[in-house]
Amino acid sequence: MTNVDPRVPRTVGPIEPALLIAEAFDRGRVTELRHSVTSCAHEAGLRDQRLDDFILAVNELITNAVRHGGGHGSLRLWRRDGRLICEVADQGLGISTQRLDDRSRPAPDTAGGWGLWLARKLSDSMEVISGETGTVVRITTAVPAHTPASRPD
Repeated sequence: MTNVDPRVPRTVGPIEPALLIAEAFDRGRVTELRHSVTSCAHEAGLRDQRLDDFILAVNELITNAVRHGGGHGSLRLWRRDGRLICEVADQGLGISTQRLDDRSRPAPDTAGGWGLWLARKLSDSMEVISGETGTVVRITTAVPAHTPASRPD
């Protein structure tokens, strides 16, 4: 007997010991979650445009989960091997193979369809697993090595 919901998609990899965030979210928690990811990413070493790009990519993924993935989802954020990794999962009906294979930029006057394209462009890598039980999207970005803060003598 198990208490695992069969509709929850499997993650694309193991849970890492350096887990920074593991949160369920819905529409009402998107802004709060984005702020939490921003704080953690900054603390992990992302700065300036790299930080802004990563947060915009994460925001697109959590917004897509709410809009297209059943109204809620889960987010995990961790650091491994000089990378910050964010995984967003939902329990929607999945994304078509045609849509996933389309890497072209949406037309400028298109109201939707920018989320995955932006997330792919704003991160170093993106993996997607999608099916009728939901979608899992994992993005990564390189994090500069930590340098100790200089101390005044």
